[in-house]
Amino acid sequence: MGEIRSIVISGNGTNCEMEMAHANRLGGFDRADIVHISDLISGEARLENYHMMNLAGGFLDGDDLGAAKAAANKYAYAKIAPSGKVFKDAIQEFIDAGKLIIGVCNGFQLLVKLGLVPALEGRYFEQQVTLTHNDAGRFEDRWVRLRVNADSPCVFTRGMENVYLPVRHGEGKFIARDQELRAELFRRGLVAVQYAQGEDLEPTMEYPANPNGSEYAIAGICDGTGRIFGLMPHPEAYVHRTNHPRWTREDLPEEGEGVLFFKNAYDYLRENFG
Repeated sequence: MGEIRSIVISGNGTNCEMEMAHANRLGGFDRADIVHISDLISGEARLENYHMMNLAGGFLDGDDLGAAKAAANKYAYAKIAPSGKVFKDAIQEFIDAGKLIIGVCNGFQLLVKLGLVPALEGRYFEQQVTLTHNDAGRFEDRWVRLRVNADSPCVFTRGMENVYLPVRHGEGKFIARDQELRAELFRRGLVAVQYAQGEDLEPTMEYPANPNGSEYAIAGICDGTGRIFGLMPHPEAYVHRTNHPRWTREDLPEEGEGVLFFKNAYDYLRENFG
C-alpha cells in the first residue's frame, strides 16, 4: 500500500505547524511534512505529491488587511516557478483530485478569505462568508464545547457527537454574506460544528461558551464535498490527556479528542488513495 502523505504549510506568521504535523502522525499519516510556502511557490516542493493540505494557526502576515487576507491574495495569485502556473490553479487541481484540506484558526480564516469554504455551487475562490473581530473586542483564549452535526458531509467529523477543544483568536466571529446564504449552509449540512453548552449541548450565542459571537454559533464549516473543512477551535492542541486543562483532576483517556479529526482524514484517504 502506498504512503498517505500530508503537507503542513508554514511561513509568514504561522505558529502551529509543528502541532499540526504531530496530530497528523498520531492520526496515522505515514508522512506529515512541514513545508514553507516559499518552497511551494519556488517549485522546490509540489502540492500534488500530498494527499492532505493543512493550513495551521498563527498570524499570517501580521493580520494586515484583516486576518489572512494578505495571505489569501498570495495563495490566489502567486506564480509557481518555473512553470508560471498560478498557485490557486494547483489548489484547484488538488481539490479536483479528491484530496483533503483542513484549516484551523488562522488557517480557517485563510480558507474563508480564499473562498475555499463554503464554495456553494462549486464556486471556489469566491468569498461568501467572513470571520471578523470577536464581540468581546479582545483576544479569547479558552476551552469550548462543540456540537457536531451528524448530517454534515464533513469527512473530518464522522462518527463524532461533540468535542472539547481550545480556542485562541481575536477574529473568530463567523458572518455569512446574507440570510439566504446562511440558510443554505444549514440546509446542505455545511455547518459542521457549533459552539454549545448545557447537558443537551444546544448551540449557543451566550458568552463565553460562544467566545466570539459567531452567528448561529457557527464554529466550523465545510464545502459541499465534505473534503474541505475549516474551524476556529484547535483540534491539534488536544491530542494527549496532558493538553486538557483539568488533566490532573479528571480521569481522562490517554488520547485527546482532537486526534479523531485526523484519524477520520487518514481513513478516508487510505480508502480512496491507499
